Amino acid sequence: MNYRRVVPCLDVKHGRLVKGVNFVNLQDVGDPAENAAAYSAAGADELVFLDITATLENRKTLLDAVRRTVARITVPLTVGGGISSCQGIEELLALGVSKVSMNTAAVRNPDLVREAAAQFGRDKITVAIDTAQNAKMPSGFEVMIRGGTTGAGIDAVQWARQVEQLGAGAILPTSMDTDGKQTGYDIPMTRAIAEAVSLPVIASGGAGTLEHLYEAIADAHADAVLVASIAHFGTFSIRQMKEYLAGRGVPVRL
Repeated sequence: MNYRRVVPCLDVKHGRLVKGVNFVNLQDVGDPAENAAAYSAAGADELVFLDITATLENRKTLLDAVRRTVARITVPLTVGGGISSCQGIEELLALGVSKVSMNTAAVRNPDLVREAAAQFGRDKITVAIDTAQNAKMPSGFEVMIRGGTTGAGIDAVQWARQVEQLGAGAILPTSMDTDGKQTGYDIPMTRAIAEAVSLPVIASGGAGTLEHLYEAIADAHADAVLVASIAHFGTFSIRQMKEYLAGRGVPVRL
């Protein structure tokens, strides 16, 4: 059975869990390890931990916060933010992290994706693609780097195809246009990427209702849905999300 996964996302800044809108106006919502423990116990399939300012601040991921988070959970954890070398990946995997996610480093040095996949296995390597609408791009979506602050001048769908060829095991596309707004995922962008690759695609950015989760899977062909605001602020429990999807005929682990 190819289960669809519900994946809470922990955006972490200086060791604290935060949530913003369109990548800015961040507000503190607690301790990442405590929140991760609660989501793990509540039935989350996986968790994603993103050190969102590591690249901008030219530093590696905060290993202590990752270490504390891994210790509190029983589900796979993907960690991203500030990963720029195979040594950095090795350090995270040694802590018990299941997968790593890279974005800016992959754009700047695509060979890093190939090297990491060869060294650690493609199932360990997720490439995150932050996107923004740009009519000048063939697909209408541009790759954004450095925490969403810089346009890379690369078409998002073409980049997704390239990272699949480089050896990525999954793709995590986040729409800057919908992030944190709770108005729904960017379905056209997510669908375009999902249809361009054969890798698992994790929809991210904009979930506000249970219907949005279903749309990402049914309409955009996502294999998993990343949730943040609706989980952090208690709008819906993980159980409610999964029961809703199951009720709509989506295979989930209850």
